Amino acid sequence: MARPEQVLLLEPPHELKFRGPFSDVVTTTLKLSNPTDRNVCFKVKTTAPRRYCVRPNSGIIDAGTSINVSVMLQPFDYDPNEKSKHKFMVQSVLAPPDMTDMEGVWKEAKPEELMDSKLRCVFELPAENEKTHDMESNKMMSSNLLKSESSTLSMKSMGSTLDDGEVKKIMEECKRLQMEAQRLREENKQIREDDGLRMRKSNVMSSQHSSSSAAVVKEEGLTARTVALIVLFFLVGVIVGKLVL
Repeated sequence: MARPEQVLLLEPPHELKFRGPFSDVVTTTLKLSNPTDRNVCFKVKTTAPRRYCVRPNSGIIDAGTSINVSVMLQPFDYDPNEKSKHKFMVQSVLAPPDMTDMEGVWKEAKPEELMDSKLRCVFELPAENEKTHDMESNKMMSSNLLKSESSTLSMKSMGSTLDDGEVKKIMEECKRLQMEAQRLREENKQIREDDGLRMRKSNVMSSQHSSSSAAVVKEEGLTARTVALIVLFFLVGVIVGKLVL
């Protein structure tokens, strides 16, 4: 029995183009659209799994929505005389209304319920003056994808197993924790400012105390010199008086 026609719309529909140079990761995007009124489960497979990293490689596309799949070609020594034999297949199946386990859907799906589309891979080399720009673009795209991959996939997997009420509670808890973290940061900032003010006051008081001590020492020194001069003048006066008499 022939398989049913693919319900998902693929963009591009027939081939995935990878634009070199291939000394770094090269990323291309496959858009999957679901024009039906049913949710659709999908998987992305390749004949060369060690050469590619696909994110996401499976999931659920809600009715009337679409999803972008990033296909990352790993670095390799490109030979322009060698034709690429790599291929990709997008496999899909209509999700049952009461679905709770996506893996269970794939295990229980009958062969005549599965739909698939195949794409071939094409490698292209840019002109010399475009190589640097393309390398930087590929590096940035791959880096951003890998950074966001973990959080995005974890949220999607949670959304597929939790009901709306639980997801809402989790989002509210996250918001509360963010506000609490902000409050703690503000308190920490205020504490640091208070500590700085206290240190400045302490330094000012120490400076004033040092100035007062120096003034006292100076006054004591002046008093001692004054007494010595008085005694000296007294002795001179006594001696002069004796000589006159």
